Amino acid sequence: MVVKPDSASFPPPNAQPHASWETRGFWEGAGRGELVLQWCTECSAVQHKPRGLCVDCLSDEGLVHFVASGEGTVHSFTVTEQNQAKGFVDVCPYIMAYIRLAEGPRILSAITECDPDSVAIGSSVRAAFVAQERTDEEAFAVPVFHLC
Repeated sequence: MVVKPDSASFPPPNAQPHASWETRGFWEGAGRGELVLQWCTECSAVQHKPRGLCVDCLSDEGLVHFVASGEGTVHSFTVTEQNQAKGFVDVCPYIMAYIRLAEGPRILSAITECDPDSVAIGSSVRAAFVAQERTDEEAFAVPVFHLC
């Protein structure tokens, strides 16, 4: 599910990471409300961040995208109380975390819609997606996580 952000939610409105040929599958999936990872057909490794080659066997031909479960656990996290960067002042405090996905890789993302004191290492989380405005016609969303 993809939701529209309000003015005091994370990520700030109009956060637009650069989509390269390597990451396009990930961002297209996020725009559909799907967490997309890469799987190597040569060695069966699952990886995130998307790359042009497998980080385990270095194959550049066997990578395919697949829709992941979106489930994971908190591996590590921090609560940002102050951030003076444009767009971030109004969203503090916010939680950034490394999430160990059920499929294996870790992803850095925000944990939203919860009290920062309720987050702990090992907490179960599920992916959600926040729509972002674009100047083109592509659907675009940023993945965040919610406590289960």
